[in-house]
Amino acid sequence: MSRAHRTARPGALAACAVALVALTAAMPPPAGAQATLAHEPVLLPVPTDPTVSFKIAFTVGSQNDPPGKEGLASLTAALMSEGATRKHAFPEVLRLLYPIAAGYGARVDKELTTFSGRVHKDNLEAYVPMLLDAIREPAFNEGDFARIRQRTKDFIEKTLRYSSDEELGKAALYGTAFAGTPYAHLNAGTAAGLDAITPEDVRQFHARNFTKDAVVLCLGGGYDAALVARMQRELAQLPAGKPAAVALPAIQAPEGRPVVIVKKPGPATAISFGLPIEARRGERDFYALWVANSWLGEHRNSASHLYQVIREKRGMNYGDYSYIECFPEGGNRNVPPANVPRRRQLFEVWIRPVPNEQAPFALRAAMREVETLAKNGLTKEQFELTRSFVTKYSRNFAVSTDDRLGYALDDRIYGVKSPGHLGNFRSVVPTLQLAEVNAAIKKHLKPERMWIAMVSEQADSLAGLLASGTASPMKYTSPKPDDVLAEDKTIEAYPLALRREKIQVVPVDAMFAR
Repeated sequence: MSRAHRTARPGALAACAVALVALTAAMPPPAGAQATLAHEPVLLPVPTDPTVSFKIAFTVGSQNDPPGKEGLASLTAALMSEGATRKHAFPEVLRLLYPIAAGYGARVDKELTTFSGRVHKDNLEAYVPMLLDAIREPAFNEGDFARIRQRTKDFIEKTLRYSSDEELGKAALYGTAFAGTPYAHLNAGTAAGLDAITPEDVRQFHARNFTKDAVVLCLGGGYDAALVARMQRELAQLPAGKPAAVALPAIQAPEGRPVVIVKKPGPATAISFGLPIEARRGERDFYALWVANSWLGEHRNSASHLYQVIREKRGMNYGDYSYIECFPEGGNRNVPPANVPRRRQLFEVWIRPVPNEQAPFALRAAMREVETLAKNGLTKEQFELTRSFVTKYSRNFAVSTDDRLGYALDDRIYGVKSPGHLGNFRSVVPTLQLAEVNAAIKKHLKPERMWIAMVSEQADSLAGLLASGTASPMKYTSPKPDDVLAEDKTIEAYPLALRREKIQVVPVDAMFAR
């Protein structure tokens, strides 16, 4: 992940910091100050943990970016977490944090901005004032503004466009699926939107949206009641006000299979496709669909079906996965991320880049497997094996106090009741039955109605080939078993039902421009 995108993940300064901050900087607010926060804190006490994890979340995200200034939420949070405060220039912030082996960072998603940090409880008096200063008293100075805005533009115009076809394809899928909604643009913004933002825009956005009515305080680990009270008092000094309400993005599965192909030089083609789904955390249907999806394409699981068909049997690429929730930073993580809650989700399939000449075959192979799953569901053996796997594998989703605190915050945002999302993998998944998993598959997977996004140097010829329905034989550089070769004959002619008028070719330089 490039430095330009550091505000999209927590702990961006996790290795930063510091000499002890003077105790006078940690003075509590006046005795009359009251903790009048709109939201109750999310608390995860772990008395044996010698550290304290902080998450200070605000119910504002990239969906709140004003039209024409896309990227304002992300730029604001980046300046708060990676810029000067009114007390300290940013190099001094780093110098002060270093000796206590602590830091803080920000994640900006569509609907939530989360500041995360972790410190040994012996260093709370040094750490807490600095974290609070970053949130309440950012300087928003011209030098930090210019530095972070340019870094973000470089991420969009250079890294995302030219250094990661896989991430480019995923972003193209979301931009197409959510076109015309506040979800459409990157969390980081657009090149034109960033150019239009001024330091005064940042200051005003901060004042309107990072308020005591929008904040959710989360603490985990070895904290005490005094710290909870102190943090509530301190955050209650934020200004009043709520971020503007944003309507639920209106999105429906497309008619047929629209395709966008990003034309970009390179020897390989990345493929993503998906459709909107209504299943949400906390619902039994969601966990039924999770089991089905785990069988189909569990992230970085070599036993999952798509991986076996495309990577293991045919050696076409590095990996092939599917998802029922957004999964940012897929190249940097093995398990699902926390603190990216969204009211709208997509079912997605990612086919990591394959050689250009194999792209039509890869798309056919993946779409065929999704269609087969949607039509036939899982067998009893597949279901039982995967249900057992999900129940056990989910224990890896949150191994630290900080991870569990992130999920506890998500439970609050989603309204998931006890035992929470993580607990549901142990309490709900083992009770699922084959019939309800297959019913969830039929209800939510509609492979005949999906958006398709591809990144390819051969965009124009690929568009014509896909629309023509012409067979796409597979060629190998090493021998393959007879059963694979026999199946290839079916795959190479598998109908995709794509129409040329629904295939759009977009130059890479036009992506995320405005």
